[in-house]
This record gives sequence, structure tokens and C-alpha cells, in this order.
Amino acid sequence: MDQKAQLDKALRRMNNLEKALNESTIVAVTDQHGVIQSVNDKFCSISKYSRDELVGNTHQIVNSGYHSPEVFKDLWKTIETGQVWRGEIRNRAKDGSYYWVDTTIVPFFNEDGELYQYIALHHDITARMEYEEAIKKLAFYDPLTALPNRNALNQWLDVVSATNHPQFTVLFLDFDRFKSVNDKFGHHMGDYVLKEVSRRLKYCLSKTDFISRLGWDEFIVVLRGEMSQNDIKAIVKKLIQQLSMSYDVRGLKISLSISVGISTGMMEESCTDGITFIESLINKADTAMGYAKAKGGNSYCFNTPDQNTEIDRYYQIEQEIKTALEKDEFTIYYQPIIRLQDNKMIGAEALLRWYNPKLGHVSPAEFIPILEELGLIIPTGKWILKTATKQMKQWQEDGVHLDKICVNVSPIQFHHDDFTVCLQEILEETELDPRYLELEITEGTLLNIDETHDVFESLRAIGIHISIDDFGTGYSSLGYLKKLPINTLKMDRSFIFDMDSDGEIIVNTMINMGKNLHYTVLAEGIEQKEQLDYLAAQGCDLGQGFYWSKPVPAKSIHALYKNFNN
Repeated sequence: MDQKAQLDKALRRMNNLEKALNESTIVAVTDQHGVIQSVNDKFCSISKYSRDELVGNTHQIVNSGYHSPEVFKDLWKTIETGQVWRGEIRNRAKDGSYYWVDTTIVPFFNEDGELYQYIALHHDITARMEYEEAIKKLAFYDPLTALPNRNALNQWLDVVSATNHPQFTVLFLDFDRFKSVNDKFGHHMGDYVLKEVSRRLKYCLSKTDFISRLGWDEFIVVLRGEMSQNDIKAIVKKLIQQLSMSYDVRGLKISLSISVGISTGMMEESCTDGITFIESLINKADTAMGYAKAKGGNSYCFNTPDQNTEIDRYYQIEQEIKTALEKDEFTIYYQPIIRLQDNKMIGAEALLRWYNPKLGHVSPAEFIPILEELGLIIPTGKWILKTATKQMKQWQEDGVHLDKICVNVSPIQFHHDDFTVCLQEILEETELDPRYLELEITEGTLLNIDETHDVFESLRAIGIHISIDDFGTGYSSLGYLKKLPINTLKMDRSFIFDMDSDGEIIVNTMINMGKNLHYTVLAEGIEQKEQLDYLAAQGCDLGQGFYWSKPVPAKSIHALYKNFNN
């Protein structure tokens, strides 16, 4: 091959190499001061700058501010000594978008050994870095609320635990009966509420507090620094107030209550495993949350040593109650309802009781929340309704003519899709006239007024009466009183027990409100004649309490009825 042909071949190879570099590699040539002398088309394409805008400038034009100054100090220190620098850099394009490049910077020297030029070769790795970032978010952040998850919590603790061994306070937040929101309104509604919860948490807490979603409706808040119990209470009360306010979702108002467990601890000097320390606090706060839930909606509870020793009983109840219905361990006791004006027995409330061979008599306050958590309240509630209505029918046939049998209905049971149909079937089977049945629900059942109104109307169409139990203890708007077809208001026993001068004002207000709305008013927890006389004088219609009788087996009702009504 002659010399010309060899030269042409070499030129073609150089052109092909240049073409390949231009299409696959981002190239920039700078002088020894970092001023750009030339760039290829690929550089212009990814940076969105023209060649004229880049030449004569420095790489500062695409600096994103993502990397610390120390990164670039190290870069210049390396290349100025004649070494090649390699690294990954996040740049900012002209339109504000960001891109990542895998960068190699090669220094060049002239014949005199003087540094005169740098060539920077970049490869676009944006897609890979965005993928890695997405994986990191999945690993450390909740995809729905964008709040940190447990992994992020542990990572955060590794950082803060190294600073002066501070005190930590853990709040374990769990919404009461959140499942009913998803079941009744759909998961998209539940998701909206959870997003709003995260927004309210951020609003209530400071930037130094750590907020994490553990999953479902459980959230963790970690407060750092020494705090008194009163300080903690103030924060928790603010959280409960904000989180229990109704959530507006596409025209629907959804009301929720929340339970908060609290634990505190000081990271000791000898503690080297921060994760173990915080896990211990989380477990204690979780235990305290269970006790808060047992107290009722919108409650909080601090962890105590006694709770940790009693936790075994909770799990024993959980195991034994799964077969309690099929083993016929449940029974129903009945407490008389008395008309205050003439001391006549006009009804009875059905109350669930449980005796287990291993555990003995278990309090309803202990086992009913567990029935709800396990989903067993639906079959158990159906059994209660069937047993109580059948008993009422039997009393009528035996000459015990009561105006009503009252049965408590769980919010989960009330909002179940086939509740009304199931109730009709029970009444047909037991042949009890619906007007003798009164269902007692709590204010917490009223998740959504419009939805609840439809259920109430269906029940009224059947002929069933409705009572609001524990009236005055919930956080629902009083607007439901004039919107829903309610028959009876039951004042909670706490108002009767604490009836001093201020308590009397509250009791009088509730009685007057009920009377003005044409409701029957019933007072629970009457134990003294003075309470009875005062309530009767104020116009309260009905009463229950130990003053007349404790809850008794069905067979004892005949004697009580005869005693009161003859």
C-alpha cells in the first residue's frame, strides 16, 4: 500500500473514532485554568447550552450545587499533580433539569513538561442513578406518604445517638378502627386520609422531631431532648386534637380517633447499639398504645413497668378468645332500665360476659377490643343480637312485658355491608317485633354523617330504635343530633359519678338538649339515691345503675320485673 493510501486509511480511522466519541461520549477540552476551549455535540445536547454559551466559560455553568466544595477541591488537587481523576457528578442543565455523568479528567503536558490542557470525558448515567435513587426511596421511605420508614429511623438514630447521649421520647400512634374507613369508603379514601395525617404531623411537630410511618395506620414520632411529662402531654394533646379533626374527602367528612402510647429513655454511655435502644422504646410505646386504646378513642398512655408484666395476659386472651364462641364460653347478663318518675322497670340492656376455664372471668374492657382487632366482633355481635332478641321474645311469652331490649353494636359491626339484612333475618327468626329492639352505638361509630344517616333510615324503616351510648365522651360534631333519627341519649356514667356543681351544669345541659330535641334521656351509673332524686327533678327519663341492680343472668329478670312492677 502506498503512502497516500495509508494516510487516507489513518484519516478514516480518526474520523470514525471522532464520530464514535461524538455520539457516545460527552467531551470537553479546557485550558490549564479550567476555561472551556471546545465541546462536542453530545455535551451541548445533554447540558441544553449552545457551543457559544459553553466555550469561554467554566464547568461552573453546569454546577448543580449537589456536591460539597470539598469534592471539587479534591478534584483539582488530583489533576493539578498530573493524575487522572474519576468520579460521578450531578450537573444542572440550562432548563433546570439535572443529569448525572461518570467523569474521567485527563491532564495533558507540553514538550516542556508544563500542564496546559485537560480533557474531560463524560458518560451519561442519569438513568442508572435515578433508578438507584428510586430503589433507595423504596428502602427508606413510605411510598404513599413519603415519610421515612423504620430503616430510615434506624439510620437517623445512628447519627443523633452520637451526640451527647440525649433523651428520646417515642410516640406510637395508631388510629382506632381505621380498617372501617377502607372497608366502607375504599382504599383510595383511606390513602387520602393517611396523606393528610402525614401533613398534619409535620405541621404539629418541629423539624428536629422524627416522623415515621411503620405501615397501615401506625406512625412513630421520636422527640429528642430532655422533656418533662407535662411537656410531652402538651405535644400529645395537640397531636390528638389535630388528627381527630374530620377529614374532608371528596365532599365526605370522615371522623377518626387515635390512640397514643408514650415511652421515654436516656441513651446510656454504655449503650453502643442505638437500634436496640430505640427498638426497646418502640416496643414499650406500642404496649402503652394498647392500654390507651382500651381506654377509648383519643386517649394516650405512658409506658410503665406494670404494663410490661401484664402483656402476657393480653396474648393469653388473644389466644383463648378465638374459640370462645364455638366453645359456648360467652353469656349475656341483663341490667334493668328504670323509669325515674315512677321507679318502674321498662327495659333491660344486654351485656356480654366471658368466662374462660384458664383465665376465669375476663372484663369486657379487656376482651372486646381484642374481638374487634381479630375481626371476631362480627360473628360474636350476631350471636349477641340473636340471643338477646330470642330472650326478649321469651320474656314476653312469660309475662315480662318490657318496652325494649337494648343491645350494644360495635362500630365495625354497624358499618358491615350486610348489617341491616342480617338484623332483619335475626328478627324474623326470633319473631320479635322490631319496635322492642333498641341498638346502642357510640359517637365513634359516626364516621360519616351522610353514610350513617342511610343506615339509620334503613333501621328506622324496619322499626328499630337507636340510642347514642356514652353521650358526651366523643369528639363528634353535635350536628348529628338533628340530622340522624335518634331515639335515646345515654349520658355516660362519668358525668353522674362526678356530679359536683360544675358537673350538674353539664348534666342539666345534656338533659335539656335531649328534651328540646324530643329524645328520651337515660343516665348510666346511678348508685346513690341523691343522684336519682336530682336526675328525676331535672326531667331525666330513664336510669341504670347499681342503685337498682347489677347486671344479672336472664333467669333473674323475672323476679326483678315483678319487684319493680307489682
